[in-house]
Amino acid sequence: MPIRPNGTEPGSPAERPAPAGVRTGAHARGSRPEAAAPAATPATAPPAEARPADASPFGSAPHGHDPEAVRARLAAMPRPSADDPRILLDRQSGADLFEPIPPYPTRTEREAEFYNLGDGEMFLNVGPQHPATHGVLRLVLKLSGEQVVDVDPVIGYLHRGVEKICENSDYYHVIDQVDPLEYVSSLYQEWAAVLAFEKLMDVEVPRRAEYIRVLTAELLRVASHTLYMGFLALDLGGLTPILYIFIERDEIVEMLASVTGARMLFNYYRIGGVNGDLNHEFMSRLGDWMSRAAKQTEANATLLNENEIFVRRARGVGILDRETALRMGVTGGNLRASGVAFDLRRAHPYSVYPELEFNVPTREEGDSLARYLIRVDEVRESIRIIDQCLHNMPDGPIMAKLPRLLRPRPARAWGAVEGPRGMMGVYAISDGSDQPFRFRIHDPSLLNLQTVPHLLPGNLLADTMAIVSSLDPIMGGIDK
Repeated sequence: MPIRPNGTEPGSPAERPAPAGVRTGAHARGSRPEAAAPAATPATAPPAEARPADASPFGSAPHGHDPEAVRARLAAMPRPSADDPRILLDRQSGADLFEPIPPYPTRTEREAEFYNLGDGEMFLNVGPQHPATHGVLRLVLKLSGEQVVDVDPVIGYLHRGVEKICENSDYYHVIDQVDPLEYVSSLYQEWAAVLAFEKLMDVEVPRRAEYIRVLTAELLRVASHTLYMGFLALDLGGLTPILYIFIERDEIVEMLASVTGARMLFNYYRIGGVNGDLNHEFMSRLGDWMSRAAKQTEANATLLNENEIFVRRARGVGILDRETALRMGVTGGNLRASGVAFDLRRAHPYSVYPELEFNVPTREEGDSLARYLIRVDEVRESIRIIDQCLHNMPDGPIMAKLPRLLRPRPARAWGAVEGPRGMMGVYAISDGSDQPFRFRIHDPSLLNLQTVPHLLPGNLLADTMAIVSSLDPIMGGIDK
């Protein structure tokens, strides 16, 4: 059989003419509709009224082809998007490419207002996989160009039912259950829980144990605030600070691991004291760290304070005024950055804090930069507190004498401590059994996060993570 110069046989499919209106070769897929040459000109195509009902809209059906098959093939061809004709959509599934937002009928008046787009507006999901949301937080942003018009925070991705788990655990096991909430500062969850339980049982904690609690907690506050500084810079595009910050943070957690046995979820505080006394390795590491802690803190702060990009992106962004902060229950450094000098260690003293000298730093600006500077000031004060604990710590026992099975009298108690993100509290009710009848956790990150819908609107999309990161939310405590 003769072979054509192009390698095809006479009569082969490659030699047959393509059906009218069907693109071939390089134009078969992935090109714009206008790039293909028309199969028939208006002069050769029969008029619509002259064509039979079953004929192809592009002329008579080719030999051997069913008109219905041709029509189905044409119906399956991509169609130009109504928004942008350069984008081709599948004719059959084009309407199902995007699910409605939200994928259910609106349930509240707020949802109906938020999920109604105006002219030129669009939705943008930030998270829950976004690395700059400090956990699995999802922000549904309503944008007009680059400006944030509104925001709907979606939480609950880390919900584990910790409060109900604690109600089904005995009092000793509760301490371990609350550790993962604010995982970068877990000692404060333990402290709030044991403080509430000690009030239920009228337990007097030995003074040495109280000093150890303050010492380890302030070390963890330094580690948490140091990590905050690094991640805030990372969220704004700076990689170098987080590398130095992790050197500092790892040194502190290794120090705590030498006395607690863990680097992150410590499970160290106990009802009536602490799990173990300070050992030689801890004291040696602490002395080495204290000899350069103040100098290293200033070096870390200088790295950001003298960076023009960081300062200009944080200054004047996400301003939280004093009245709004008080009305929404904000606590911790976010409240003090708005000019309110409220610190539980001074307002409602606990442990041995009344015996220690330290200041409560405040700022008046209330913006993202002020919230960062407050953390730097608090690191300086924590180093000052640690130094006093080392000089004033007495000798003596580290645990009160308690039975192995605890059954406090029917009562209720509230225990709260000043954590790195604000007031961490626990409300416990006893019914006389060996398990809490009710156990409720007050986490500061949840109240701090609820300011986001007030802070983001009016700012640019690029400022979103600067604002959210400056609030220092931890989603483990928010979702519980």
